[in-house]
Amino acid sequence: MKAFRLDELEAERVANDGAYLQFLRERNMSVGLYALDAGQLDPQQPHKEDEVYFVVSGRGSITVGAETTRVGRGSVVYVPAGVPHRFHHITEDLRVMVVFSPPEG
Repeated sequence: MKAFRLDELEAERVANDGAYLQFLRERNMSVGLYALDAGQLDPQQPHKEDEVYFVVSGRGSITVGAETTRVGRGSVVYVPAGVPHRFHHITEDLRVMVVFSPPEG
């Protein structure tokens, strides 16, 4: 078993000066913590993997392809591989768990 605490993951992400911390990588998936602060622009490009976002905290919007929805704590969003997407109109610091399948990269 592998177990993680969000507060420890957030501290590790901050210590590494990055918006994204991959904390689990297995044969069929990878999982990371993504952080965007209020008002920040999301620079991500489409990925080659399917993704699931789980919003741990914060508020904003996400556009996937031509569809836009508001997200907040507890929101879950699926993004198919290759589809343009980004978070925007971030009004409260976002902390998002990201699951890639197959593993990112």
